[in-house]
Amino acid sequence: MIRRGRAHLGAVFYFLGMLMLGLYFTFAAVQGDYGLFKRIEVKSEGDMLQTELTALQAEVAGMENLTHRLSDDFLDLDLLDEQARDVLGLIRADEIVIR
Repeated sequence: MIRRGRAHLGAVFYFLGMLMLGLYFTFAAVQGDYGLFKRIEVKSEGDMLQTELTALQAEVAGMENLTHRLSDDFLDLDLLDEQARDVLGLIRADEIVIR
């Protein structure tokens, strides 16, 4: 009878060990460095960075356009006039400045 109790106790310990091992691997699959939550976090960060990249590419395209318009090959006189007024503070003789 004592022997039968020990066998039963061994089965309980085996079951508890397997349960703990299963819980550990489940926790690691959800919360670990390569788990589901980390994957969602990385995906969200990737989407945010992609949005930021798109905005920066649009800004760079605008700057390239302005640079091209002020280059020697293509001179936009309106843009040159605007830059001279803004940077140098120039005005024409027929203009009135209100401050």
